[in-house]
Amino acid sequence: MIIFADYSISPMEAEHPLIKKKVNLFDGINMVSGAMIGSGIFIVSADIARNLGSPGWLIMVWVITGVLTLIGAVCYGELASMMPCVGGQYVYLRESYHPIIGFLFGWTTFLVIQCGSIAAVGIAFAKFSGVIFPWIADSNLLFEVGPIKVTSTVIVAIGLIILLTWLNIQGIVVGKKVQNIFSSTKVLALVGFVIVGLIVMKSLDSWEINKEVFWSASQIGSDGAKLPLKGFSLITAVGISLVGALFSADAWYDVTFISGEVINPRKNVPLSLLIGTFIVSVLYIIVNYIFIAVLPLHGSPDGTDTFSRGIQYATDDRVATSVMEVALGDPAAVIMALLIMISTFGCNHGLILAGPRVYYAMAADGLFFKRVGKINKNGVPGFAMIIQGIWSILLCLSGTYSDLLDYVIFAVLLFFTLTILAIFILRKKRPDEPRPYKAFGYPFIPALYILITTAIMVILLIYKPNYTFPGLFIVFLGVPVYFLWKKFSKEKSVSADNRD
Repeated sequence: MIIFADYSISPMEAEHPLIKKKVNLFDGINMVSGAMIGSGIFIVSADIARNLGSPGWLIMVWVITGVLTLIGAVCYGELASMMPCVGGQYVYLRESYHPIIGFLFGWTTFLVIQCGSIAAVGIAFAKFSGVIFPWIADSNLLFEVGPIKVTSTVIVAIGLIILLTWLNIQGIVVGKKVQNIFSSTKVLALVGFVIVGLIVMKSLDSWEINKEVFWSASQIGSDGAKLPLKGFSLITAVGISLVGALFSADAWYDVTFISGEVINPRKNVPLSLLIGTFIVSVLYIIVNYIFIAVLPLHGSPDGTDTFSRGIQYATDDRVATSVMEVALGDPAAVIMALLIMISTFGCNHGLILAGPRVYYAMAADGLFFKRVGKINKNGVPGFAMIIQGIWSILLCLSGTYSDLLDYVIFAVLLFFTLTILAIFILRKKRPDEPRPYKAFGYPFIPALYILITTAIMVILLIYKPNYTFPGLFIVFLGVPVYFLWKKFSKEKSVSADNRD
């Protein structure tokens, strides 16, 4: 084993002759922002508006999301500067706790988090493509094999996964160029959306309508009556609403997975995390300001036009499309479909690029198939990308990806919390370890993050048990798998030694 910063790091993680350090700061920022911006920002606010019934609390949810994401980024920055290794968060968890914790993260990442997200984003790309190309539709059933129904939507999603996997197999240089193009386009498109919104809001009275109920949080009861939210009920509603917002801003940490391919990673990975999350968080808050400046928050599911449906009941929850309909009329649906296609294409590209580095690091530790730890001639873990693509395609065909992602919401928050807690553990265990970058506001700011995410997890355990406990089952299912894999690897190693 090669010792890196007094940690036991496998040779593959420390140096591999084929791995190329080609990712600079600009590339890293685009990796962060591109992975964060998917389709969530365009639709999640409708559900938050229904949960809270308050323009002010809608904005507050996104402010809290931005603050939490930035805190997470600056905390991950310290760990990234200490351990600039391929695999990122997997390595942090493995080194801070025990290899089994790293494995459980990698297991859940492959099984659901990364591959489930790739499948879901691929389907989202296909569905919005259907706005422009009507042939692409869930109703267009091409063939059926037992319980598996293959529609034109699924075919397009699978085609996207295959294309992006192939592109990333060509090497990190090709991968980062594609990512830079689509990430920059997405950011500029969001800026354009904001500008259009600022222009059109001047001729509307939605802001004045929303000001009257700005902080009046409420929910619609089963009898259709408005139920005021105060005290603990408001805290609970905010906690549940944060889940959707946090996952719309998720995947910012994917840049840590490619740390071994970043130029001067001790500096550029933390900066990429900080700058990328800051840009997207600010944009998300401004976009939601545009929502409430153009549309009334309150609406009716039976509304006959954009204003009567409001943000709460925007058609198919497509709040951004409703805003553009007000601004541009009929072409809005096509324009927003193009924007979301660009957004989901770039998001999926980032997910497909980053994920295989985790499986590669696991294979280097003997915790995944040996071939997954191979680097191809282009300097990337090509086989890891292929098996990621295959599993993502199978999830597309099964149609279970959405349910699985719901189930691991709790698990992802748990891994976030454990990773931030790792800063406290490592500062105690290895106080003299070189830390080129230290988490801002330690110990108070990281502790605040842990308290808030723990509170959200408690709320989910109480109020969303149908999601949280299946998610925990998926994670803990990895425990026996870990020990079986270790046993298998040990027996295989002994058998090889005996042959020698």
